[in-house]
Amino acid sequence: MPTLQFKGKTFVQNHHLSVNHHQLVPQKEWSLTDRLSLHDNLIVQGDNLKALKALLPTYAGRVKCIYIDPPYNTGNENWVYNDNVNSPMLKEWLGNVVDKEDLTRHDKWLCMMMPRLKLLRELLSEDGAIFVSIDDHEQHTLRLLLDEIFGGDNFVANIMWQNRTSPDNRVVVGAGHEFVVSYAKNYDLFYDTLRKLEMSEEQISQFKNPDNDKLGPWVSSDFTAQGFRPNQMYEIVTPAGVKYYPPNGRCWKNVEEVYQRLLKEGRMWFGNDGKGMPRRKTYLNEREGSTPWTWWTNQEAGHNQEAKKEVISIFGNATTFDTPKPVRLITRILQIATDKDSIVLDSFAGSGTTAQAVMELNREDGGNRRFILVEQEDYANTITAERVRRVITGVSGAKSEALRRGTGGTFSYFTLGPAIEMESLLRGENLPSYEELARYIFFTATGQEFNLADLRRETNYIGGTEHYELYMLYEPDLDWLKQHALTLNAVRGMPKFTGRQRLVFAPAKYVDDYTLLEYRIDFCQLPYEIHRIVD
Repeated sequence: MPTLQFKGKTFVQNHHLSVNHHQLVPQKEWSLTDRLSLHDNLIVQGDNLKALKALLPTYAGRVKCIYIDPPYNTGNENWVYNDNVNSPMLKEWLGNVVDKEDLTRHDKWLCMMMPRLKLLRELLSEDGAIFVSIDDHEQHTLRLLLDEIFGGDNFVANIMWQNRTSPDNRVVVGAGHEFVVSYAKNYDLFYDTLRKLEMSEEQISQFKNPDNDKLGPWVSSDFTAQGFRPNQMYEIVTPAGVKYYPPNGRCWKNVEEVYQRLLKEGRMWFGNDGKGMPRRKTYLNEREGSTPWTWWTNQEAGHNQEAKKEVISIFGNATTFDTPKPVRLITRILQIATDKDSIVLDSFAGSGTTAQAVMELNREDGGNRRFILVEQEDYANTITAERVRRVITGVSGAKSEALRRGTGGTFSYFTLGPAIEMESLLRGENLPSYEELARYIFFTATGQEFNLADLRRETNYIGGTEHYELYMLYEPDLDWLKQHALTLNAVRGMPKFTGRQRLVFAPAKYVDDYTLLEYRIDFCQLPYEIHRIVD
């Protein structure tokens, strides 16, 4: 498979692995809930690369649908490269605005996107898919990058969305569309969960019943297929006696036995006079919905002006956010790619359209989808979260009754705290809370989701897997860390042995190796031995 080469690629290919795990700090005053939780709807403010890494312990392999709307790299967006990669060349890029005069702007964009896409893939469930909005400036490079990260076999579609209602007269040929590029983590598994769209009134109106068929309205489709299959090359005689044989280069869609059954059931159509080329009937009452295709009109999925009006209807005036996406676009993606209990992630959250689409669709179909928004800009609270608050509680004076009523619901707001750096435990600096370090240790050691409900502080138990139990002796206090260790009394006071090997993380141990072996304990010293130790 062809690979994409760009300046800086060798330095960012594995950068996502070296990003420090950061604490997630709850912000009660900006949340809309009585009980802050990482299992609530989430809004996370902070650098989205660090935020994605911080979400891994709780959400790795659990997100069903990812939608992102990254910078299009038009040269007019004033985005800044901020990843502190260990490379002199990339360090020179830090903090500099990427504009049209920047000859390396395509390289910088790819260096920014690669580690984020790799972490997003880790967050996806096995049957999940990612949808990326983009335009012609980077669509071609994005496809190659996604091929490399997700695999070309997992390409789902390159959707063209008609985002305008009239052409742009400022250019030679006015662009009337953008793209939504989609890849699955595992195409076959995603395909098995793919959902059909609700049929429109126009689609329903195409079903007729000119022959008063007892099964109701129907549409007909071509009964031929491309290719030559000997068992599908037979003569068909219409009710009026006209004989048909498949046209050159084609065969009938089914073998003769199936055709005869369809004919007997009245599912074949030969025109009003019985002389027409055979066609197969499809009945309205048998259609589960409409199969999506790659051309989404603005009547179906909204457009740019609609998106701006939606923001104005919520805030009462235009905001500093100039390029929102319409709710209908995100809703269409959710209808295809999610079920009622799916987790939906948007790590370039912008004005918060994804959250509104999730909540409104839940209200419509009784779903329990949850959203995770990540926004690193200063408006994360004043625009992104504020939009979500107003959509939940209702907007008085809005033209839409549904918007006035509100969707109901909650969300928890988190900011990125200090990095969890093991050296800081030795110095007592930025010590994480017990729960935050437990999340980090459990996920790092096992690769599995940490469940706060499993934690038992009285026994130092932080969770278990099929073969292991994990314990952690820790308090975010340097004097405590200096004075405490795994002792013989602590070993004897552990819960009853259940047959699973025990991993005990502690600042030190005052127990001999023979005793550890007797009690089925593997000792891991904080902060040195936090690494992947379980297959």
